[in-house]
Amino acid sequence: MLRCLTLIFLFFLALTQTFSQESCDCPGAAKKGKGTFYAAWGYNKDWYSTSDIHFYDSGTDNYDFTLYDVKAKDRPGFDKIINIEIFIPQYVYRFGYYFNNKKDIGVEINFDHSKYVMVQDQTVRIEGQIHGVAMDKDTLLQGNFLKFEHTNGANFLMGNFLKRKSFLHSSNKKHWLSAIIKPGLGIVIPKTDVTLFGNRLDNRFHVAGWIVGAEAGFRYDFRHFFMEATAKQTFANYSNVLVIGSGKANHYFTCTQAILTAGFQLGW
Repeated sequence: MLRCLTLIFLFFLALTQTFSQESCDCPGAAKKGKGTFYAAWGYNKDWYSTSDIHFYDSGTDNYDFTLYDVKAKDRPGFDKIINIEIFIPQYVYRFGYYFNNKKDIGVEINFDHSKYVMVQDQTVRIEGQIHGVAMDKDTLLQGNFLKFEHTNGANFLMGNFLKRKSFLHSSNKKHWLSAIIKPGLGIVIPKTDVTLFGNRLDNRFHVAGWIVGAEAGFRYDFRHFFMEATAKQTFANYSNVLVIGSGKANHYFTCTQAILTAGFQLGW
């Protein structure tokens, strides 16, 4: 993860040194000395690292085991957009504010509705105990034993610092292209759908841990309209995942995202 974040920052710094030093006077920006508020909506595609998932319960059940190097995938659901079901795919939204049009810095509330799906029928190492029986072997993950999904969202909520650097514009200054970077941190709010030992529960939303990362890419401005195409790298720690009864789980992973958003901006 550190290597990815380093590459993102080096990419941004290279752009700011290579291209024009002209400050942004974008068509959507406010008058001199004023800020610009914006809102955006879009969708994301995700790739997850493997993770070690620890399940435990000493209350309503008796188990304490860890699955090692578990693979997971996302569930984009982009086909639902055609049917105007815009909240079913992996959507994102942003609310942000650039403080002025000279330094091009700002802040943003950044939410990603990403879906985390443990891959079924994979073989992983299990260690621990289930109902008093010691486990230390390879096991096949099937639905009658375990299904584990943050499918009503792994849900990344972050507060970001913004930096924008405009480097290309049309002769009439109605079209602008900028490089952007957004480092930030926040919390994860999953709704976990889990099946364990044949019992299923679609849990409630709750704060389950923290997240840190950075987003970088390009922004196109035309008057009050804009679009952003970015890549995002995060580290998410789910330290308190609800399972069934008094059971809990915890795991952490890195996530790489490709994100496309469109939005509207106004001087404030």
